[in-house]
Amino acid sequence: MRVIARSALLEFCERLPTGVRVSARAAMLEWHTRVEAARWHTFADVRATFNSADYVTDGKIVFDVGGNKFRIVALVGFRTGRVFILFVGTHKEYDGIDVAKL
Repeated sequence: MRVIARSALLEFCERLPTGVRVSARAAMLEWHTRVEAARWHTFADVRATFNSADYVTDGKIVFDVGGNKFRIVALVGFRTGRVFILFVGTHKEYDGIDVAKL
C-alpha cells in the first residue's frame, strides 16, 4: 500500500513533548512500514495486519498505534492501493473528533 502522507505522522510526533516524541516516532514509523509492505484488498486483510483496526464509515479505518496511546484515522483505497491519512493524534484528541466528518 502507498501511504499518503508520511509527513503527517512525523509532524504529529514533532508537536509532542520531548519525552514522548521518540517512542511516538518509533510507533508511527513501524505502522508506516507495515502498511507500505501490505497488499490489502478487503478490511479482513487490514485486520490480518492490525487486529485492533476498526472500520468506522465510508472506508475510514481507525488504527490504534503505540499501545493504544495514539490513533490514526485513514481512508483506505483498496482498488488504488492507497492509504490517505486523515487524522493523527493522541487517544484523548481522537475522543474529541467526529470521524464521519473527516
